[in-house]
Amino acid sequence: MSPSVKKWVAAGIFALLTAYLASVVPSIEIAWVMALLMLTIYLFAFEVVGVDVAATTVMVLLGLTSILAPLMGLEQGLIDTKYLFDGFSSNAVISIIAVMIIGAGLDKTGLMGKVANFILKIGGTTEGRIIPIISGTVGFISSFMQNVGAAALFLPVVSRISARSGLPMSRLLMPMGFTAILGGTMTMIGSSPLILLNDLILTSNKTLSETQQMDTWGLFSVTPIGICLVATGIIYFVLAGRFVLPVSRGAEETTSGQRTVDYFDELYGVEYDVYEVRVPQDSKIIGLSLDEIEGSCKVRIVAIEKGDGMRFGANSVDRATGIEAGTVLGVLADQENFDHFVEKSRVDVKPELDVFSDALVPTKSGIAEVVIPPGSTLVGKTARDVWMRKSYGLSLMAIHRAGATITREGGGVRDTAFQAGDALVVHTAWSDLARLEKDRNFVVVTTEYPHEELRPHKLLPALIFFVTALVLIFMDVRLSVALLTGAMGMVLTKVLTIEEAYQAVSWKTVFLLASLIPLGLAVETSGTAKWIAGEVVALVGDAAPWVIQGSIAVLATFFTLVMSNVGATVLLVPLAVNIAIQVGADPAVFALTVAIATSNSFLIPTHQVNALIMGPGGYRVPDFMKAGGIMTVLFLTVMLLAMNTFF
Repeated sequence: MSPSVKKWVAAGIFALLTAYLASVVPSIEIAWVMALLMLTIYLFAFEVVGVDVAATTVMVLLGLTSILAPLMGLEQGLIDTKYLFDGFSSNAVISIIAVMIIGAGLDKTGLMGKVANFILKIGGTTEGRIIPIISGTVGFISSFMQNVGAAALFLPVVSRISARSGLPMSRLLMPMGFTAILGGTMTMIGSSPLILLNDLILTSNKTLSETQQMDTWGLFSVTPIGICLVATGIIYFVLAGRFVLPVSRGAEETTSGQRTVDYFDELYGVEYDVYEVRVPQDSKIIGLSLDEIEGSCKVRIVAIEKGDGMRFGANSVDRATGIEAGTVLGVLADQENFDHFVEKSRVDVKPELDVFSDALVPTKSGIAEVVIPPGSTLVGKTARDVWMRKSYGLSLMAIHRAGATITREGGGVRDTAFQAGDALVVHTAWSDLARLEKDRNFVVVTTEYPHEELRPHKLLPALIFFVTALVLIFMDVRLSVALLTGAMGMVLTKVLTIEEAYQAVSWKTVFLLASLIPLGLAVETSGTAKWIAGEVVALVGDAAPWVIQGSIAVLATFFTLVMSNVGATVLLVPLAVNIAIQVGADPAVFALTVAIATSNSFLIPTHQVNALIMGPGGYRVPDFMKAGGIMTVLFLTVMLLAMNTFF
């Protein structure tokens, strides 16, 4: 069956289901809200249009009900139009905009790159080791701050790890995002429903007798349950990640460096790879200079570390530098010449980049093409004359002249005098190449490369405003205000320009979240949520207490997919308390069941964290339904087992 036929068949099934629901609901308002819910689920599940377009369309339809009300049999629209666009100014949406800017600011200082480098050193480049480290860290952080903040903070870290390890973003972001949500269940301040729960318990106590009064929960009361859930999420992705995680549609970006290599190989016959080696005590190159090694072994040494700091790029690597035992070298060569170099020099080859894992990855450096223009002062001079590697950060590999390519390794190409029109094939740091675009001695031909201007000197103000935002959050300042303080502080101190701040925001995420908020409001105000809850209670009212508790958890899970988790908690906690009293269960435990279950939001990208990672990860709704469907069942199972074990 073709995809288009499947969509039409599914549309027919959803239409029949909607017609049935319209025949059993108690009011015409609820019937129309259920119809819009079915439409939203259909558009999301079958990707008829993009999720942001689908959400915005539903928001517009809600607004149009105000003028179509007479034709729909309504006295008024399903939602007052003056509240229709409140989602764009909501606490949740403004908060997510702010955390994106804060994350971009910290990344611009180079801090996130260092964190990524540290994780790679510990975890290597395998999913099975990287996922637990990233997920465990994010899970812990999200237990003390909003989970969307923790996820946004680590988004640039995961991006850099993906670039350096070769693992697609889609294999790393979903485990990180899901664990950020799970981490919010580890303390009573980890998520909005848990923060709200004690207030709801105190409100319910006012209507209960003394024998039925509930105690409020302590800060770490839920920690055992949260740890079980976080551990379950990590184990799930480590064991089943290869089966449920997609290879991102945007994964081609991770191979752009390879495409560049192929281009130079095909055009100039320049084939290379980057290696990292360590010089042991018995190496044959101890005491030699870089110039002597390159001349005899036909390799290029582009980076060096002698224990006094990494040297790479302009004003760093000097051909007269001598080699000592323990020196680490970044070597550029084809496989044949590299094997010859290793055999002759007796160096230890590292299985992957370690010391130079940050500097020599495709996002930081690579092969480029520059041309010597007629007015260049370099005409008539050689690369050796101008100390090209040290002066400009360019390691010359080949010269293309008059249809021929000069690639005499071992120094020959560096002894060739430049002529006007020469095309130079060089290995360089992208930051050095960006500077050369302003140098009249060169015309930079390679323009498609990562332009990244780090501002390490702005680390202090970035950290100050990040910490300020966290302090304000713990002082109970409104989340959006606290985070915007940090975001605007970074802009005002020029950690980011305002243009970079705008670029840091995923506007697809913003429109997705903001447009769904009116639908959640319609579900609440129309009585749809109350009707669904009542039907579920009537269905399981005579069952065993644990069955009823499980039904409440499932109901809370459903509600948090179509409305805010805070709204679902406010609606269901009083209901859960009354049911618990009726069946002789602990009302505080039933209330806690609701507050934790509203974090079970993995099935579709309506949760803020899922919306945040959807674009960068290249995910589609079916990806969430596949991985999130299993996670939803695991969440419910582990949560109920843990709650009945510990309470």
